[in-house]
Amino acid sequence: MQVMTKKIRVYGIVQGVGFRPTVSRHASAAGITGNVCNKGPYVEIFAQGEEKCVKDFLERLEKQPPKRAAILKISVEDLEECGQFDDFQIIESEKTKGEIFVSPDIAICDECKKEMYDPKDRRYLHPFINCTCCGPRLTILDALPYDRERTSMKEFPMCPDCASEYEDPATRRYDAQPVCCNDCGPEVYLTGREERGRAAIIATRKMIHDGGIVAIKGIGGFHLCCDATNEEAVQRLRTLKNRPAKPFAVMARDVEAVKRECLVNEVQKEILDGHQKPILLLEKRKKSIEKITEHVAENMMETDENSARICESVAPGNPKVGVMLPYAPVQMLLFQYDDGIQMPDFLVMTSGNISGAPICRDDKEAVEELSHLCDLILSHDRKIRIRADDSVMDFYKGEPYMIRRSRGYAPLPTMVTMPWKGQVLAAGGELKNTFCIGVDGRFYLSPYVGDLEDLRTVKALQETIHRFETLLEVEPEVAACDLHPKYNSTVVAEELGLPVVKIQHHYAHILSCMAENDWKEQVIGVAFDGTGYGTDGTIWGGELLLADYHGFERMGSIEPFLQIGGDISAKEGWRIAVSLIYQQTQDKEQTMESVKKLNLCSEPECKVILAMADRKMNAVTSTSAGRLFDAVSAILGIRTKSTFEGEASMALEFAAEAYEEELWEIDEPADGESDPDEEKKELEDRLIMKTGSLIKYLTEKKTEGIQAEKLAYIFHQKLADLITDGCRKIRKKTKCNCVALSGGVFQNRLLLRMVEEGLEKEHFTVLRHHLIPANDGGIALGQAAYAMQYIQEGK
Repeated sequence: MQVMTKKIRVYGIVQGVGFRPTVSRHASAAGITGNVCNKGPYVEIFAQGEEKCVKDFLERLEKQPPKRAAILKISVEDLEECGQFDDFQIIESEKTKGEIFVSPDIAICDECKKEMYDPKDRRYLHPFINCTCCGPRLTILDALPYDRERTSMKEFPMCPDCASEYEDPATRRYDAQPVCCNDCGPEVYLTGREERGRAAIIATRKMIHDGGIVAIKGIGGFHLCCDATNEEAVQRLRTLKNRPAKPFAVMARDVEAVKRECLVNEVQKEILDGHQKPILLLEKRKKSIEKITEHVAENMMETDENSARICESVAPGNPKVGVMLPYAPVQMLLFQYDDGIQMPDFLVMTSGNISGAPICRDDKEAVEELSHLCDLILSHDRKIRIRADDSVMDFYKGEPYMIRRSRGYAPLPTMVTMPWKGQVLAAGGELKNTFCIGVDGRFYLSPYVGDLEDLRTVKALQETIHRFETLLEVEPEVAACDLHPKYNSTVVAEELGLPVVKIQHHYAHILSCMAENDWKEQVIGVAFDGTGYGTDGTIWGGELLLADYHGFERMGSIEPFLQIGGDISAKEGWRIAVSLIYQQTQDKEQTMESVKKLNLCSEPECKVILAMADRKMNAVTSTSAGRLFDAVSAILGIRTKSTFEGEASMALEFAAEAYEEELWEIDEPADGESDPDEEKKELEDRLIMKTGSLIKYLTEKKTEGIQAEKLAYIFHQKLADLITDGCRKIRKKTKCNCVALSGGVFQNRLLLRMVEEGLEKEHFTVLRHHLIPANDGGIALGQAAYAMQYIQEGK
């Protein structure tokens, strides 16, 4: 029989996932000789054998990769002249340049869970148990190829038993870089106290059980933790963190506990208990007496404490709660240990930082920033190289819809099939910052960095950019950033010493959506978000753009209004509401009468806003959709102020969704007949979506006593209609039939659905986000895509 030799290269997440031993096992099963080597960007395999054996081997490679591998492509090359291989060997890693893919951190696997709770296993209750299928990756990495000496685990020499597993291809821990055990690995301890190891974990569990607050170091940083079923503990954490209403994330003991609290479908269950374990936004179960009685009847063996439910103050006034399962061994030990302490099924597990600062990653930061927020700090001595906050995911039409892309997902690249060549760096936005490194058609979005108003977050951004450049071996030719001259992200880009390309904020949003969907043609971009610096010096935020990778044209917007009060207007929606009402009435007395009936503010406050409007004092022209939502929320008496970004808009959405469940007959504002001459004139200048008329209608109906929830629903419906109609008019002029939806306002799933369904009825092709956030956490991808096109055009 004829013997052939193939050179195979496998690209993707193939490091740190047990790829080489899996290849060795497949070679043995298929009767193949040769070798496999980790080259850094890819795994290279020489496979020699009879044709049917090689075919069998390739089929196994494609269909039975390691559990945590992510194969992006496989290249196969015939070798005519090649020596004979006597066996199949795993050879040492060799460094080479090329396409680089870095594995995200991986949640603890089922096999490691089983070992951790087996009293006969030598890793019984080991807080750092891991194998090739799980454990830290990105957060401990210094450089590639991914070997122990290039990670923060190099500080922990392996004991003989661990070294034997590490070097034996037959074990699950062969070449598992973070491998360790209770005898040779990192150790947990309480900062400023004597307790270490077992004593530290028991003290932590007891503190949480007794109603205390503990800062806990995990894989990518610290969390603040307390009993999520203890109202007093949660309220105390809110007071200490100065966080009166923003929801806390919750960590649950297991999937069954989550099902008692939330509605969970099969897709959500799979992701909840998968190897990425993001925070999922799940709908709360209604806390009716019948359901509680039913639950108690089904679980008679449970203690009262374990049956306790998540307290209301975890996510006040919110129909959803953010839930995740333990992904690090130490987190599992918080729930289950052999000390006899009965722990609750739910723990608050919120990012360990002070407002505006990045998540703490070492003892110095934790002691300085978290000591006043907690009673204990449980830390460990494995260094975190790159911060990685938890990913947050919503669901839309049965599919994941990313809100914050970080641990478990970053830095997996977005692949764009444009013929691009080059290297770029995009600094991202000012809020929810992530940055992006583009290499040819691959775009590596970083883990979540945070809001850059705090200089500590700016420093974290600079440091993480440098580490990513080292890991990905890039030397960017161009730095991309936002058009806003005063953003700290812009300053970071300008200080890199590279040519700087500035991209308008909403244009970057649309390019981000295009890149995620690998769309190459022109689109009508609907960019709805808070605020962004416009090319005309005004504030944009409710935009219709005609866009492709070469540039954009502003085709339309919501009706401009005066945004009065500077930064405070983003927190106090009543200010925008007064401005919008005044714009419609053009009469001070009539405005003050409406404001009084709506109880928006005091008479003196109203007079100040009107005076500022007349004098254009601390007032800027704005088309911000985010501020429009805030104003409507205030007008309808839902929220007049926000204690966190998006609070008023979220409450408006929840009110509309609550109404939709009942859906009474709607008395809608009349649209009126469309004037063809007016349409023509609009598109000669700029199409204006008549949101002012909608504000007038809502104000009148609310003062008449119409239900706020009903009016909230009408607002969403009519705004969606305005967007659809605007896109239809633009298509009529431009023949463009694809619409891309992006911007933070499209985190609102009700508006997203209404707009998407309205556009589909008009036979548009609709692009939306999936695993890249629609909010500012995704705009770096759009910036990088534009910068790459900029390089191609030689600008």
